[in-house]
Amino acid sequence: MSTTLEVRLHTFTAPLARVCLWHLCRRGVLLMMAAALLAPWVKAAEPNAQPGPRVLPENMLPNDTRLGPLKDLDGYFPFHPFQFPAPWFHRAEQVRRQILVALGLWPMPEKTPLNPVIHGKMDRGDYTVEKVYFESYPGFFVTGNLYRPKGKSGRRPAVLTPHGHWSKGRFYDQGELNVRKEIVDGAERFEEGGRSPLQSRCVQLARMGCVVFFYDMIGYADSVQIPEELAHGFSKQRPEMNTIENWGLFSPQAEAHLQSVMGLQTWDSIRALDFLLSLPDVDPDRVGVTGASGGGTQTFILCALDPRPTAAFPAVMVSTAMQGGCTCENASLLRVDTGNVEFAALFAPKPLGMTAADDWTKEMPSKGFPELKTHYAMLGSLDNVMLKPLVHFGHNYNYVSRAAMYGWFNRHLNLGLQEPIVEEDYRRLTVGEASVWDDTHPKPEGGPDFERKLLHSLAESAEKQLNIACESSAQYRDLVGGALEVMIGRNLDETGEVELRKTRAQDRGAYQETCGLLHNITHGEEIPCVLLEPKKQNGRTVIWVDEKGKAGLYEADQPSSETRRLLDAGFSVLGADLLFQGEFVHAGQDMTKNRLVSNPREFAGYTYGYNRTLFAQRVHDILSLIKFAGSRGSGRESLQVVGLAGAGPWVAAAVAQAGPAVNSAAVDTGGFRFGKILDLQDVNFLPGGARYGDLPGILAVCSPVSLWLAGEGKQGPSLVRSMYEKNGAAKSLTTFEGDGPRARAAAIEYLIANSSVK
Repeated sequence: MSTTLEVRLHTFTAPLARVCLWHLCRRGVLLMMAAALLAPWVKAAEPNAQPGPRVLPENMLPNDTRLGPLKDLDGYFPFHPFQFPAPWFHRAEQVRRQILVALGLWPMPEKTPLNPVIHGKMDRGDYTVEKVYFESYPGFFVTGNLYRPKGKSGRRPAVLTPHGHWSKGRFYDQGELNVRKEIVDGAERFEEGGRSPLQSRCVQLARMGCVVFFYDMIGYADSVQIPEELAHGFSKQRPEMNTIENWGLFSPQAEAHLQSVMGLQTWDSIRALDFLLSLPDVDPDRVGVTGASGGGTQTFILCALDPRPTAAFPAVMVSTAMQGGCTCENASLLRVDTGNVEFAALFAPKPLGMTAADDWTKEMPSKGFPELKTHYAMLGSLDNVMLKPLVHFGHNYNYVSRAAMYGWFNRHLNLGLQEPIVEEDYRRLTVGEASVWDDTHPKPEGGPDFERKLLHSLAESAEKQLNIACESSAQYRDLVGGALEVMIGRNLDETGEVELRKTRAQDRGAYQETCGLLHNITHGEEIPCVLLEPKKQNGRTVIWVDEKGKAGLYEADQPSSETRRLLDAGFSVLGADLLFQGEFVHAGQDMTKNRLVSNPREFAGYTYGYNRTLFAQRVHDILSLIKFAGSRGSGRESLQVVGLAGAGPWVAAAVAQAGPAVNSAAVDTGGFRFGKILDLQDVNFLPGGARYGDLPGILAVCSPVSLWLAGEGKQGPSLVRSMYEKNGAAKSLTTFEGDGPRARAAAIEYLIANSSVK
């Protein structure tokens, strides 16, 4: 059928189809039957909005795992133990770096003076309690109580204990009625001490001979500078805090700089350990950490990152199920492809004790703990892992659970006490007795202005550390390249096995047009792509990345002028629909934003703590294209990547991850900066994108790959120039001042001129 006849027939049949469908529905015929009968006509009446060929039939999407439901904190997070230590140690280094990057601790911040204040000593007979506050960051205070045994000499074992999400935290009192119910159920023994199961463990550990520091989570008890309702109850974005400068927590800018409540809280835990180990009566070789619920999260995160603890007991938190529901237990990037059981496994082979209850941990005896046992056995320390399943109790750190912890620390902190250890009653501290603030020790400033100043100070400190790393190209690559691997989640080596499955090949005269699906077999991804190969080839390939997907290679149904210029010069040209471009979306769909999980709270960590951003996934697709293109030909083929207009940042990140596999790249950034994004669903939103020099920081990692750079002024960013100079590749950096058609034409000529085989 001729093109003219097709157009005329479509013009007639489309209205006819609609009229027929209306009459059929009026007569009671099912709409689905009518639509099925008339689908060929209706479908034919809808012209392809995208120029160039389709790979798949209309309305068929790629068979790509990324099109499935997003993962959230209530998903399933299994741990797969390794058979041998060496691969585990490699994996452990990756996971530990992932945690550090996610929490804004890569590199570790400078440890500024704690300036500790210890006051208000109270004598309780066989132990004492003191009030403590110190600065984890300048002007940001950690508060708590210090319990010490009496009648002991020399250095004593120490226990650090975060509290978790009990009401009022360190000041928690469950009340007379509740404790009486607990006594009847066998969960507690005493009406007085049992009203505060949090204080109970501190008192008993002190009586066992340990120095105990019991400290506040952010926003609880005496931690007043960032309120509880913000740190743990954040729900809606605050427009006044969502600004390019002077931003607040939970904003896109805070996420772009990897600033989070969980990061702050983890740093508080590290500094709390610093404080505890600075005491002259503490033995640094016998240090335990224990907490339950959110305090359990703090326990296993601290013990995963800090080598100083010698024994850990995270209660009712480690599981393959719910990973922690609070904003203080989540952060963007944190649990993508990992989870709490693996985090706990990072402490191995050191002693790890746990409890399970009738909550999300109830399946630990069959899901999670057997794998941890296998893991510890592989490391030759099976006796160093223990789970006490107490699933007849609800979520708790009750007397029965604490008793398991006392025995664990008795053995692994070498306390030398006879077991079983029986907890005795004590007189609880009142709020007034426990509080660290008084007329002599006034509360510090807090509130929104303090929040802004704190985050601004953290960003400045991170920038200073980046400037220090810039003094060495190797140090810079370790720092920024290491962070980028976490932010993107994949490098070229991790891209896996790819193969092109052709769906159609057609001779177009001067060139061959091949359509197909590029399968990433390793990751279950499927990318519609088109490969244009001139009859007279020069053995070189250009990967053309475009905001329009593979349609960017075409004008109408013919190659664009830029594509023709490359074909005429002998280049093969490879284009693709990256995730949610072109054939990844149905006609009429708008997929220009990141998807979010169903959690109603507008916190990025609930989505991006478990799923890659669209930016990162599109970089994954480009890496698959690079892997495929690099596998073609004789191995002498020169591979070049071009990303103009909105595609420039994706290509910059992909080239930084691909390294020497790419010969040269042409990137037009359009002046884009991650730090200017004001929408958590923006197509280019990337947690951490602004922390390490923003987009110029990523471009600097591309060195020494030959780079043509537009959108960054005549000289280009000083950071990029500096890294190219330090790598002895100053001549490999070409900057162009201009945009639009001029930039596109200049980029093509650069690729042609700089296509020499390596």
